[in-house]
Amino acid sequence: MARKKGREISGWLLVDKPAGVGSTDVVGRVRWALDAKKAGHAGTLDPDATGLLAVALGEATKTVPYLTEALKAYDFTVNWGAETATDDASGEVLQRSDARPSARAIHDALPVFRGDIMQVPPAVSAVKVDGARAYDLAREGEDFTLAARPLWVEELTLLATRDDQADLRLVCGKGGYVRAIARDLGRALGCLGHVHSLRRVWSGPFDVADAIPFERIDRTAQAELDSALLPIQAALDLPQMRASDQGAARIANGNPGQVLDHGDYGAEVWVSHDDRAIAIGRYMGGEVHPSRVFVRP
Repeated sequence: MARKKGREISGWLLVDKPAGVGSTDVVGRVRWALDAKKAGHAGTLDPDATGLLAVALGEATKTVPYLTEALKAYDFTVNWGAETATDDASGEVLQRSDARPSARAIHDALPVFRGDIMQVPPAVSAVKVDGARAYDLAREGEDFTLAARPLWVEELTLLATRDDQADLRLVCGKGGYVRAIARDLGRALGCLGHVHSLRRVWSGPFDVADAIPFERIDRTAQAELDSALLPIQAALDLPQMRASDQGAARIANGNPGQVLDHGDYGAEVWVSHDDRAIAIGRYMGGEVHPSRVFVRP
């Protein structure tokens, strides 16, 4: 008997991931619930983290890189007084400190972590070291050093403080580790620290307020999930160009095609026809040269 391949369905489904569930598990559950042929996500959340996970289905997977590059916002709580092997509450405590920072000290330390910074990822992360994942090497007890990587931090704000904790919001670009921020902030304050809880509240144009709770996925009818799908272009912060009938036919085959709108020469755009996204490409003098074509079922 031939294996069932699933439906040719495309779009974005926003899911509010709970703690204790992996990002890959969320994608698998969504794919099963929608009987989708293809699915992926834009930006892994740690199993203990909660919040927005944007799941791309079908042709929307071709737009994942655009969401990966977008700014993302996280609300997180730091526990003071201990540094752990994983830089979060699940790891073995490596060092302890009796020191506790004041709200003023925390506030004054934050500017160093804004703008263009260099960040060393947590030892337990997906960063590759000589072809192997850092988290695998850490589990095997290997001795290795991760190099610092550039990160853009748009915002790092103190929201609230308690005796042993602080609540913060981070808005950052691609490749940021909240756990590393908590670790480095604890070191800078001389009190040590690690992430107690973490929640992604938005990513690019997507907000967790619009997401479906993960536990509802199995209890929601397929037709209702279909209606919750956002279109392919929802992840794209690009100008729209409308293709002519003839242009749409050429673009669908990967060739330059005529568009009805005008824009900046060489600008990256997304192209629509009959109110549906058909491609991403470069606008060049009345035509769009496609780089990614969305196949229609």
